[in-house]
Amino acid sequence: MGQLFAVEIIYRGVFQKILAKNICRGIVLSAHNEGKPGLSFGRYSDSPERNGIPAKSYAIVATDDVTLEAGMAQYSPKQVDITVVLDDTLCKGLESWAWMGLQAVNHVLKPNATLAVISNETVPTLLKSIHVKEQPYQLGTFKGVPSFSGMWNFKDDHTDVRVLGVIAKAVPQLFSFSALEKYIASKLKDGPAKVQSAKLAYERFSTVKVEVGQGNPEALRQYVQPKWDEMREGTSIVGMGHGDSFKDPKTGEVGGYRPARSETFLKFSTRTMRPVTNFETCTKCTLCWLNCPDASFDVTPDGLYDTDLESCCGCGICEQVCPVTNCITMVSEHKFTDNASQWTAFKQDQTAYKAWVAAKSAAAVSLGERSNGFRYRGQYKEQIPAALDVANKG
Repeated sequence: MGQLFAVEIIYRGVFQKILAKNICRGIVLSAHNEGKPGLSFGRYSDSPERNGIPAKSYAIVATDDVTLEAGMAQYSPKQVDITVVLDDTLCKGLESWAWMGLQAVNHVLKPNATLAVISNETVPTLLKSIHVKEQPYQLGTFKGVPSFSGMWNFKDDHTDVRVLGVIAKAVPQLFSFSALEKYIASKLKDGPAKVQSAKLAYERFSTVKVEVGQGNPEALRQYVQPKWDEMREGTSIVGMGHGDSFKDPKTGEVGGYRPARSETFLKFSTRTMRPVTNFETCTKCTLCWLNCPDASFDVTPDGLYDTDLESCCGCGICEQVCPVTNCITMVSEHKFTDNASQWTAFKQDQTAYKAWVAAKSAAAVSLGERSNGFRYRGQYKEQIPAALDVANKG
């Protein structure tokens, strides 16, 4: 039996689907240039590939056909030589709609293998989100904003070849840069420019070792799957309740309304940005509560509206419908490390909360450039030159 290599691409469903597919195709065809057989495929588990929902594509390459066939017998690789994250806000974990629970982005990395992330953030910033792992691994970034150029039509901003350059650097046994260069020259348009982009990514990519225990110590949420003899009869499922009132953590007042929510699908991993609420300027107009597509707002006992940040998908509708300027502001997920209640923090110390809101709002992205799980970032006409500039200048 020969050697099997596996690559995992983590991306946002729909928005980066074609991009992930093109990267995996490039991996296999580059390896073919060195006589290695390979295969690329998608894997959805229990997660329908919808707007912004985390999804995965794989490429497996072997040194011979028999080893490749053994790798193909697995539904998905149990260990990979490199994981590539196409959107850095996915570093907080992957929720795949129900039974899989929350998965760490480094979940299937082999010991000392590489986690590569497209990001303009620093490694220490990313490690605040990436869950700790029981084995050491390598973490590296290559500069760039997440490319949402793979919605339905692929818009070419060289992200695919830059990722391939990073893979050639991180896992040289998979394919060499010369094999990648041959693939680009023979299969892709605008070959010389793309070779240059791939070469720059190859030369500049470096990693740091992440030791056991480094990263986000939060326990990953997991669910116990029922055995066949423990399931309910028929195809029915237990309906959700209507919700109820709840208690003010400071005054003890009971009131308001908190809707019942799914215990097995919490949508926050879809989110690239989250709402920050200035409760002092809230007029209690109800528009955020009424317009939220996921019923993510709790009506508090004092009539304010608090976002349940485990069920919020970051669509930004609340900010758009709010009639008060800067009462609700969408801020990058990188500025947060938990899903704690903002209203509870406000009730406990309003002065400290006011300063917190000011600091977070200062990091907000303007409307024209902001992102969330249900939009691609910027406009292609404007985004592609900016992405190419990053590729060329670093």
